[in-house]
Amino acid sequence: MERLDYQQDRLGWEGHDLTHLGDRFQTPTYVYSRRRLEENYRRFDQAFAEIPHLICYSVKANSNLKIISLLVEMGAGVDIVSGGELQRALRAGADPACMVFSGVGKTAGEISAGLTSGLLMFNVESGGELDLIEKQAQALGKVAPVAVRINPNVEAETHPYVQTGQVAHKFGVNSLEARDLYRRAAASPHLEIRGVACHIGSQILEARPFLDAFDEIRAIAEELRGNGIEVTNLDLGGGFGINYGKEKALDLSALAGGLVSRLRGTPYRLILEPGRAIVGDAGLLFARVLYVKRNAQKSQKSFIVLDAGMNDLIRPALYGSYHEILPVRRGPGKSFLADVVGPICETGDFLAQDREMQEVEPGDLLAILTAGAYGYVLSSNYNTRPRPAEVLLNGEQAELIRSRETVEDLLRAEAFDPRKT
Repeated sequence: MERLDYQQDRLGWEGHDLTHLGDRFQTPTYVYSRRRLEENYRRFDQAFAEIPHLICYSVKANSNLKIISLLVEMGAGVDIVSGGELQRALRAGADPACMVFSGVGKTAGEISAGLTSGLLMFNVESGGELDLIEKQAQALGKVAPVAVRINPNVEAETHPYVQTGQVAHKFGVNSLEARDLYRRAAASPHLEIRGVACHIGSQILEARPFLDAFDEIRAIAEELRGNGIEVTNLDLGGGFGINYGKEKALDLSALAGGLVSRLRGTPYRLILEPGRAIVGDAGLLFARVLYVKRNAQKSQKSFIVLDAGMNDLIRPALYGSYHEILPVRRGPGKSFLADVVGPICETGDFLAQDREMQEVEPGDLLAILTAGAYGYVLSSNYNTRPRPAEVLLNGEQAELIRSRETVEDLLRAEAFDPRKT
């Protein structure tokens, strides 16, 4: 992560002493860099400056209202996958005309809310969904803008849980079914075809799968235009991989070069839906050491027990994902091999396994890096643990953008009154 370094053995980021931030906001806490968010968005926007394009920030990666609003102010559209994300995006000031509604399980209520908002288009993932969109549009007296999400059956090397673009996955439809859906949509007075879409997966590190997928959706768009259907938007989705400390990030210039050369002089607008690539390396998670536990058995297994666990950051437990972990105060002690674990009553509650770690003591702060995407949004209240606070660094300021939950917050919605027992 850029601008993260030690000054006199104390870790700093964006000019802030992380020891002070940890003491001020307590732990666990997510911390984000406004500067890095803005740099990442500009990098995408400028890479495609030669062609018509729309960068739709994928809200599912990090749905904090402040972060959405910052990107919207810079000109971003949004990619949403639920009615809740629709409300969040609207609350944050997103322009519905720059909003794409994806997701495999849209309900009638969510579709109606999207139609009422006037969004850019629904990315349709099944024949049943197209029927429901048409029905809701007719009931509301509206014309629903649609694209069909196609599975180009492109294989991308990533974790199986985040591959989404093949026929074996629940998302989208194959090209033959897509052609049938487009014919049905073209014949309906309640549907308007706006584009062709795909999304092949997440954390993809090579440009070639994206270019292969794009070639397939463009071929379908050309076929539709040949049949008199004026497709204008080609939505390549997201999934642009970043560096978590052990891999090389996707070469955006190589991807942009391939796409720009394919689109220059065509009637199409490119839509991209980056999420992780915008917020991933713009965030970290603070945690405090509770205990250092050394197993006396032959394995000599050691554990650093933190006050943050899989309930706060589930990616390591869910995907086996790697996050670099640094001590906020660098000490002279020798390193040792340890599992970095949380307080949750699950053996799978870990943030790192068999990791070389600096000697630490209870009370020390650790920074779990590259945690800006799929961190807080995947957090839970398992074991009745309140979710963390969120803080945004903006120059010399550190702004609390989400208060830490309390146990009372968790109990408030439950239908139990001890006075009536």
